Amino acid sequence: MPQDYRFLGKATPRKDALEIVTGKAKYIDDIRPAAMLHGKVLRSPYPHAEIRHIDTARAEALAGVKAVLTYKNVPPWRTGMPKHMPVLDRKVRFVGDAVALVAAETREAAAGALDLIEVAYEKMPAVYDMEAALEPGAPLLHEDFPNNLVSKFPAFGPKTLTKVVRGDVEKGFEDADFISAGTFGYENVANPLPIEPPGVIAQWEDDHRLTVWSGTQSASWHRWIMQSKMGFPDIRAITTQCGGSFGSKNYAPQCLFYAAALARVTGRAVKVYYSKDEHFGAFVLRLGSRFRGRIGIKKDGTVTAVAGTWMVDTGSYSDMSQSQIAVGCGEAQLMLKCENWDLATRLICTNRCASGVIRGFGGQELESALAPILADVMAQAELDPVQFFMKNYVKPGDGYVWREGKHWTCRGKDYCAAMEKGARAFGWKDKWKGWLKPTAVDGANRIGVGVGIHGNADVGEDDSEAYIRLNADGTATIHASVSESGMGQRSNLCKMAAEVLQLPLEHVHMTPPDTLVNPFDFGLVGSRGTFAVGSAIIGAAQDAVQKLFELAAPKLGAAPQELETVDGRIFIRENPDRVISWSKAIGIMHTVTGFGTHKADYSVPNFIILFVEVEVDTETGALKVRKVLTATDVGQIIDPPSLAGQLYGALGSAGLDTAVFEETVIDRNSGHMLNMNMTDYKWRTFNDLPEFENVILETPFPTHRFKAIGVGEISTSPGPGAVLMAVSNAVGLHLHHYPLTPDRILEALGRVERQV
Repeated sequence: MPQDYRFLGKATPRKDALEIVTGKAKYIDDIRPAAMLHGKVLRSPYPHAEIRHIDTARAEALAGVKAVLTYKNVPPWRTGMPKHMPVLDRKVRFVGDAVALVAAETREAAAGALDLIEVAYEKMPAVYDMEAALEPGAPLLHEDFPNNLVSKFPAFGPKTLTKVVRGDVEKGFEDADFISAGTFGYENVANPLPIEPPGVIAQWEDDHRLTVWSGTQSASWHRWIMQSKMGFPDIRAITTQCGGSFGSKNYAPQCLFYAAALARVTGRAVKVYYSKDEHFGAFVLRLGSRFRGRIGIKKDGTVTAVAGTWMVDTGSYSDMSQSQIAVGCGEAQLMLKCENWDLATRLICTNRCASGVIRGFGGQELESALAPILADVMAQAELDPVQFFMKNYVKPGDGYVWREGKHWTCRGKDYCAAMEKGARAFGWKDKWKGWLKPTAVDGANRIGVGVGIHGNADVGEDDSEAYIRLNADGTATIHASVSESGMGQRSNLCKMAAEVLQLPLEHVHMTPPDTLVNPFDFGLVGSRGTFAVGSAIIGAAQDAVQKLFELAAPKLGAAPQELETVDGRIFIRENPDRVISWSKAIGIMHTVTGFGTHKADYSVPNFIILFVEVEVDTETGALKVRKVLTATDVGQIIDPPSLAGQLYGALGSAGLDTAVFEETVIDRNSGHMLNMNMTDYKWRTFNDLPEFENVILETPFPTHRFKAIGVGEISTSPGPGAVLMAVSNAVGLHLHHYPLTPDRILEALGRVERQV
């Protein structure tokens, strides 16, 4: 049973709640350094072309314009893995690619200058399909990448996972009772589309010191990642309140390049803040994913072999895709415990805007593409999918190779209790009628159920550092480079510190996310906030308390280990009347500082199972999600509303609804995105929300003092495959394509012919 804490596990007001609701919270568009200029980007109307001539004279002469940059005069910075994408290039590679940059006194002047730039393009053929991009003679996006095949890159060290090869797959298939094979994709390249567009303000303090403000999810990324891309200037990264991210706004390298380049040439601060159109059509999308291969299992559901090729569409360039492939290969092993693997990967460029960091980070893409093959092989064996998933996910003592190529043994917890409780709460035994069998039929309306599972070992990824300063007035200040992107993580970390320090929550504060005043933190990715960042902050608080007790012990005539502290007062545990205030122990002209750290630990993966019930109208093809239930174990709930909000996020933002209606539609004749607005890019509204239930267990995890683990990121990942399974069961045939729009459902049912 979870321990009864003073703050943890209880709903408490967020530290930033009043600032948000009163409009005092500062977002990137609220920041205006003195004499700030506005930057705008001229974007290509063609998916693939070479700039033959560009004339900026009229734009430069426009009143208020302070700089115009083209590929001829921008700094030689490059992004990508390996570094291959310049700030501006003579070649454009998607509709919306950057052609020129303008800085002006006002947004209106900058936008007006864009209209005055004259560009002559030589149009080139474009390619949008991964396998077509690999064909001899296909349009080549980068000279560095023959056949559009992106180079391997050691994102996580020399043994970075680019494939999973072990055991004897041919023997594994010989041992299999059932084998399913095919080629299936998750290629609707969904847009997570947080409410706030990306934006960056850059200001050079001198030739080697750059200050960057951004509305990002991970405060330090614009420092430690961008330093190497820009020739190691001393970058100070400051994060404002972030109006949502869903992974996509961990950082914005191109946006930062544009602002920094314009700031360098003008000598003034420059803000580049994307319009919603630019956010749709020029910022990062989810990876495209296609799996061609086969899976073998025994009659009892044991997976005997997995083999095939995972093809990944990165779009116009690759910035984080190799990292996502490495994590995806690891997460597939967590879901499918198997001794025999031969999984190869290929990373491919096509003429659409680039892919980037998106919630789910590789695993959602691979597992969603694997879902049709898994469904087919389970159906052949007539296996209950809940039992199959419970049998085959990695459990304590099982091994897997994680993203950096090292073998890890799971020392986490068995999630079967959570999965079983979730199945009971959902009513799985009553609703599951077998493969391709609806739960209920009412005329043309059919109800079906499906289930998916996902796990991630990145909850303990990479390093974190934190300081905590105890003040004589009975307050504490946390120094940590932690952004706020909507989920309340900063507030929850304050709760952990308050629990250690036994201070009222309103007496614990956190410094703004600024790399100049805070130690290193890797960032809020992979659900690492609770375990990794939490460990550093808990460690810092414990260190500070120990130092506080060492100061107080002589004044109380006791040993440090005999002391306790509550509400800024220190007393002897066995004699609580012997008490002094923090100010007496510390002294009004002094402070006490504790330090804590976390080192990467990939041995405690999290897991979540997601059940979904859908209703399909077989006459119209309309698909309705009736109910969603997630079940997981978090060790110890830190803040109930924050946890619930993260799990509810399974629906949209490139999550479950990528199986229902979310997709990016590109005209393959012109290269233009056809649904680049909030009407045609389909999103679920509040009126369309299904019944949603969470089943959350609290079994202590071997993480830190509070035995908690994060689960926020993974809630989206099992959703697409679960919906595919549910709709297939409802209509009585295997469906394979995302999203399941009415026309696709009707086509599968033979009601309409495919429209070309």
